[in-house]
Order: sequence, then C-alpha cells, then structure tokens
Amino acid sequence: MGGKATKVKTGRVNKGAGRPRKENVERFPCGKIKPFETEKDNISVAISARRRIHGFGRTVDDETVKSPLAGYTLGRMFLDGLITAEQRQAGDDYAEAIARYHKTTGIPAPSPRAQSLFSVKGHEGEVTDTLADRARKASNRMMALQGILLRCPDGPQVRSTVYNVTVMDYEHLRQMPPQQLLWLRRGLTALRGARGG
Repeated sequence: MGGKATKVKTGRVNKGAGRPRKENVERFPCGKIKPFETEKDNISVAISARRRIHGFGRTVDDETVKSPLAGYTLGRMFLDGLITAEQRQAGDDYAEAIARYHKTTGIPAPSPRAQSLFSVKGHEGEVTDTLADRARKASNRMMALQGILLRCPDGPQVRSTVYNVTVMDYEHLRQMPPQQLLWLRRGLTALRGARGG
C-alpha cells in the first residue's frame, strides 16, 4: 500500500525538465564546459551587440567587428573608409597626448567615458621636480598640437571636430556631414605632418 507519498514521489521524476544540455562542446571529465567554449559564447554576445549598436552589417566579417579599431569612433571611421590609416594614427597620438596632459597635470579627463569617476583627484601636496617637468612637457605638447590645429584653414572648427572625435569619442560624429569630415581630415593630416610622417 503506497499511499499518497508514493504517488508524489513517482510524479516528480525528472523528465527532461530544465535547460537542455549543450551539445558539441568540449567538457572536463566532471562534465563542466571548458572555458574556451564559454569564452566563445561571451564573444559572440559582444560581437552581436557591437553589430547592432554600431551598425555593422552582416557583410562585415567577425574579425573586423572584434578588432580594437571597432571599439572607438575614430577606429570605426577608419573601418568605414572615411579616413586613412595615417590619419587614424595621428588621431590616436593626439588623443594620447591630451590624455597624458590631463593625467600629469591632475586635471580630470573631459569625458566620463574616458575616466574612472571615483579616482579623480589632483596631485598630492608635494610636487617633485620630475613630476612638474613632465606636466610642463605634456602641457607644452598639448598647446603645440592645439596650435597646429588652429593654424589650419577654418582652425577653430578643425580643432573642435578633431577634439570631439578623438578625445570625447562622440559616436554621432561618425555620420558627420561632408564639410565637417573635411575639417577632420584636414586636422588629422596636419597632425600627421607635424609628427614627421
């Protein structure tokens, strides 16, 4: 005589409930999926998000979407064919010089995407000669680069366009009008020429 308990036990037999087991993946002897397989899943999620958010069509291969160049506006403009490799490198160097200026002088980075909001601070009370010298060099370098951009035809527009694309990383500028794209190219070419390339 089984009674009610026997009926409940027989009714709870697992008949494939839950998520189905993943097929065709490498596993450890204990049954756990190897990290390489989960990494592939994570990368596929990131790739599909990058395709969706940044407008990469299905014709663009996964290696291009995974590229570090697809992670920022200037790199995506290079992948779109709007600027040359030399212009992109000049923009990267400009952004690095501006970041170095902000870091060595203790000035917070201009963009929340470019900084850790909880680590913004100036220098300690004692400023050594080497730190002051590095800050002076970074400041002089930044002012020299700003001067190069301002000496271009339409200088203020060129400077603000280059700054907004390279430092502020504004995504909407990827679809900029032709005149603004001309200012960007003009500024990046001037920076490349000043670098000696």
